[in-house]
Amino acid sequence: MAPIYSNISENMHGGYSIIGHEKCDFYFLSHYETKLSDGFRAFLYFVALGYCFIGLSSITDRFFRSMENVVKHTRTIEELDPYTNATVVKHKKVWNFAIADIALLAFGTSFPQISLATIDAIRNLGNLYAGGLGPGTLVGSAAFDLFPIHAVCVVVPKAGELKKISDIGVWLVELFWSFWAYIWLYIILEVWTPNIVTLWEALFTVLQFGLLLVHAYAQDKRWPYLSLPLERSERPEEWVPEETAPLRDGSRAHDRFSGILEINEDINRNVVDFFSIHSGNTGHVYQNLPDTDVAGSSSEQPPEEMIVKKVNLLSIWKEQFVDALTLESPESRKLNNTCLRLAKAFWHLLLAPWRVLFAFVPPYQIAHGWIAFIFSLCFISGIAYIVTKLTDLISCVTGINAYVIAFTALAAGTSWPDLVASKIAAERQITADSAIANITCSNSVNIYVGIGVPWLIDTLYNYFAYNEPLRIENAAGLSFSLLVFFATSVGCIGVLVFRRLTLGAELGGPRLWAWITSIYFMLLWLIFVTLSSLRVSGII
Repeated sequence: MAPIYSNISENMHGGYSIIGHEKCDFYFLSHYETKLSDGFRAFLYFVALGYCFIGLSSITDRFFRSMENVVKHTRTIEELDPYTNATVVKHKKVWNFAIADIALLAFGTSFPQISLATIDAIRNLGNLYAGGLGPGTLVGSAAFDLFPIHAVCVVVPKAGELKKISDIGVWLVELFWSFWAYIWLYIILEVWTPNIVTLWEALFTVLQFGLLLVHAYAQDKRWPYLSLPLERSERPEEWVPEETAPLRDGSRAHDRFSGILEINEDINRNVVDFFSIHSGNTGHVYQNLPDTDVAGSSSEQPPEEMIVKKVNLLSIWKEQFVDALTLESPESRKLNNTCLRLAKAFWHLLLAPWRVLFAFVPPYQIAHGWIAFIFSLCFISGIAYIVTKLTDLISCVTGINAYVIAFTALAAGTSWPDLVASKIAAERQITADSAIANITCSNSVNIYVGIGVPWLIDTLYNYFAYNEPLRIENAAGLSFSLLVFFATSVGCIGVLVFRRLTLGAELGGPRLWAWITSIYFMLLWLIFVTLSSLRVSGII
């Protein structure tokens, strides 16, 4: 369903203003929706939109579990000891941490925005104008990542606990590419080819994601001439050492990527943690089950062991469905507060439809987590498609510009996995590297992939079908948002640098100063949202 713009006109400032509101004849499920009042329809669509965001939060659990297995995968290397001539067997990680932060963590958490923008581009094939829903969501998501997520991460560590970036060089490389992404976008919109995007600009935008990966890897490995001469400090080989990652049963974690997933739930805590990616899990604990790679099983493996592994996988998959239908876990039953028990039960009931649907995602023990990883991204794409339709309907029945909805509600909702990832990393890891890297890398991915791929699709189609470039809808409003983002982001990064110089760390510290920093970041986000909304509405 195409968005309705009959009641919105472009004003002289490049924004949009409402000139009259007509009855919206489009519907989501049934034609009977059109018989309802616009106000009630808008309320229903906003509720449905919020429920989709809850679904995105729920699938995040499956996504992170699969990503954990992908990143902790190792390969066996045999080396000859030069002193003893003995063969030494080593297990080397397949994934580099810096590349995993960008290619898996940042890309995966940004996939809702990427899917939404790509779907919006496909829907607009045949039009000479690119849709504004995707770019608006991605720019708004960048602001949400930089300000509210930093605001959450800075107060997550315990009072007085300091967590700093151990590899400043990698962070500076990621920060450079993050800022350059938005500078490049502004150059396209206002300097190089104002208000249009050529095929080569779109192609070069996508290729810069590869340059980011190469530069980050070069910095992590300290390649000469391509890296900054900055030493890495205090970064452990493992993201969370085994002795600091207790499991729920009190034992210690033995996997190499437990920093994001090993959450020691305190059954006596007084606050229900709705942010936790494990809030959707009840009853069953899978940590003690063996990791299994059915697709990569060795032919030398005894048949009996292969059968046992297959049975275990079937059992795990069955437990996923049982777990999805369990409304109260053993931990919840031990809570002394009845209100908290009811709140948790209600929350699990609300999540039940999503959890049953996502139980169809194969167990993450298969093929090192790759199958579950891909299935999770497919489910995220499906939710993103529903979100685009709901956004069109909200714009249709309320007369609110879809671009305003995009960089406010959609940006916040689709950035929820980013918030979850950074929050968990800031809470569980001993350094701030991954929590902050997820923010800066997600902003880069938003432009190079999230905007670059949809523009590449549209420009390729227009090039071969019409031999015309792609025109940008509301380019002036998007450019203004970029300028506001630049100004406010300087204030954000400046405070992080100031905290590093004075407190010695970017996250945590004295509780008072942590909350002051958090409130400051939230004010920067409100400034961005307010000014961008006023500009799009034509008020400024």
